Amino acid sequence: MSYRIRRFLTTAVLPLALVLSSNASAELVVIVSARSPAQGLTSDQVAAIFLGQAGRFPDGQEVLALDQRVGSQERNAFYQQVTGKTPALLKAHWSKMVFTGRGQPPREAADSASVRRMVAENPSMIGYIDRAALDASVRPVLVLR
Repeated sequence: MSYRIRRFLTTAVLPLALVLSSNASAELVVIVSARSPAQGLTSDQVAAIFLGQAGRFPDGQEVLALDQRVGSQERNAFYQQVTGKTPALLKAHWSKMVFTGRGQPPREAADSASVRRMVAENPSMIGYIDRAALDASVRPVLVLR
């Protein structure tokens, strides 16, 4: 292998692979406000909320889903783990829901810190964040591995 190829692999490809693998292993948690009465939820319940198929928590309280921004690793990992949908399938799902008048996609926030802050302020909201962003203002209702 030539020096140029070896140098490219060690200076560009290897660091990128390490970053991607460390981000891919981030643990996500589905959160509600610490003031919310909602308790632990199943993956199916969370999927129904985020796909616009359920507008209430299991106890009957209204729920508003909050997404991370389109294209974020957290969003892609969340939907893959909870619904089995890729970004393209998710886009198709929401296109159909909006076109048929059956729902609107969740609001979006910029990152885990924004999601945490918005969910903490509204007991009706549910979101997902990197576990490292947890604090006492929110409570996990589902841990994704």
